[in-house]
Formats: sequence, structure tokens, C-alpha cells
Amino acid sequence: MRRAARGFTVTLTLIVICVMSPKFLRAQTNPQLLHKTTYYLHGRIYTGDPKHQWASAIAVRDEKILCIGSIAQILLDCGGANAPGDTIQLENHFVMPGFNDAHTHLGGAGRDKSTIVLNGVSSVAELQKRVAAEISKHKSGEWILGSGWDQTLWPDKKFPTRLQLDEVSPDNPVYLVHISGHVAVANSLALRHAEINADTKNPVGGEIERFADGEASGMLKEGAAMQFVEQRIPDLTEAERRHGIELVLEELARNGVTSAQDNSEWEDFEVYKQLKEEGKLTARITEWLHFMEPVNDLQDHRAQGGTSDPWLKTGALKMVTDGALGTRSAAMNAPYSDDPSTSGAMSIDRKSTRLNSSHLGI
Repeated sequence: MRRAARGFTVTLTLIVICVMSPKFLRAQTNPQLLHKTTYYLHGRIYTGDPKHQWASAIAVRDEKILCIGSIAQILLDCGGANAPGDTIQLENHFVMPGFNDAHTHLGGAGRDKSTIVLNGVSSVAELQKRVAAEISKHKSGEWILGSGWDQTLWPDKKFPTRLQLDEVSPDNPVYLVHISGHVAVANSLALRHAEINADTKNPVGGEIERFADGEASGMLKEGAAMQFVEQRIPDLTEAERRHGIELVLEELARNGVTSAQDNSEWEDFEVYKQLKEEGKLTARITEWLHFMEPVNDLQDHRAQGGTSDPWLKTGALKMVTDGALGTRSAAMNAPYSDDPSTSGAMSIDRKSTRLNSSHLGI
């Protein structure tokens, strides 16, 4: 049936060739190439449409799919036999709609690329071993950073402490972020850099966990407490920030992720913008803004980032009200069954929340 070829408004980057060949991987389209039709032929194309699940050809113009169907349908119904354009032979590669990741922190993931990977460590001993291995590559006094540990995978399921980190790192400050991003553990030297001691009060929306004698255990819960240490860690250079983000974008492409909702620092967004201007942005990004930032900053970021560019724009406002279940910091109405000493906590100042809501007209 010739008329089975159908018009689509799906954007081009929602299609990914899963057997990745360099000639099929492209960043955003060069503006000079708009209004030119490209025909992708001889593929095994999964459409996601229950009535027409498979196709062998696609016609694309202005980053949108015009037609999808058999080769004959594309040539007859979409002008492929006569209209000028490019033809790309898919050589029977499998094609499917790209994945959208609805919750990412691409900037943070980029920074993690230069730190210790602690995902999947099965015990404190293994964590110590990885920290010790990293220290061997650094000079005394240099910061040792890592992320991804999860105490629920360990036999005793207990949080690590600064004393356990001190055993392998007495001369380097160490700061390791939990897989959830809601808590972290620091060694004694890192706490001294942050000027955290028995007299340091818990910040609003955060907690400095303590031993029975009142001294800090090394565990810092939620951003308000984690900031004590994080603000002492040297900033990334512009080149380091960009390199990490480029590595993350490569990882997205390898896994078929062609668009993402992101919540990162504004400096990360500026890197995305730079990559887009250079034609090197390989995923469409919608950037969530941080609700609790000053209203003037939010308005400036919205104006600078825009809301309509199909490749890069600002989107929702994100507000984190409490912690995470895995770290027992999510606010509950009753104590945790596996730790009756806590019921979690709110991580926001409600007065500030009401103020921002009022100014933003929410």
C-alpha cells in the first residue's frame, strides 16, 4: 500500500543507529544544510508504532522525519526519486528511536570522570583499597575525590567513617560522595580544611553526623552540610570541565541516549552552549534551573538559556525538599525501621521557599 508512508515531526536525534559507525554519529545539523533532504535506505528500522513496527527507509529534512516506510514508499511518496538530496546506505543496521534520560546531572558526571569510581564496592575494605591506589598517584596534600559508594551493598550496611579513611590517607584530604549524591564521607584532614569540629553546628537542611563523644564521624548529610567541604575543594579549570562533559556525551551516544533533562551548574550549561556553537553537541539538552537560587539569577539564566531551541534550552525549575531513602535522609513521618534513631529531615528553609515562590508567581 503506497500511502502507508507517513509524515512525522519527530526530531532527527530521536533516531539512533545502535550498531554505531562513525559515519552515522553526527552532532547538530549545520544551519547551511537545512532544507536539504537526506534519505536513509536499507535499514532495519524499529518505529515504535504498533501498527507499522518496521521500516527500511527514512526521509529527513530540517532535522525532522518526513516519511518512514519501505524504500519504494520513500522514493514514490517523499520525492526521493526526483528531489535533490543525500542518500545514506544503512547497510541493514538496526535503527530505533533514541532514549531520553529524564533525570541527569551531566556536569557532575563529567567531574566524576576524573575521580575514583566507587560504584559497586562491596565493603569498606574495598573502598579503602581503591582510595589507597589513587593516593599512590598523588602528592601529599592533594585532594582525593571519588563517588558512587553504596553502603547497602556492604555486609554491615553501615556508613563509613573518617577514621576508616584516615587509615589509608593520613596526609591527603579525602572526600567521597554517596551514589545518591545526598551524603558524603570525608577524612579528618578534609574536615580540618572545612573547619568542622565538635563545636560546629548543623546547618539548616543538613547534618554533620557525630560519634558518641560529639566529634564529627566524617559523614555529611545533604548539600548544606556537604558544602562545608566542597567549597574547599579546588575548582576545575575550564579545560577540565569541558573534557569531562565531552566524555559524558560520548557515553550517552554509546548507550543510545539522544536527549536529556539535566540539572547541573550554570558553568556546565555554558560548556554545552560552547559545544553547540561549535557543532559538537551530540545530545539535545533541556536544563533544569535550581529553584532556590536568587530570583534575579533564575531570570538571567532563563533569558540567557532560552526556552525554544530544539538542541539546548532551559526548562523546569527543580527543588529538592529532602534527602534519599538509601541514606535514610528522606523526611518521613516516623523513624526508619532499620534505624529508629532517625526519621530523615527536610533540606530546605520553608520561609525561603515561600519567598521564591511568591517572587516567581508560583
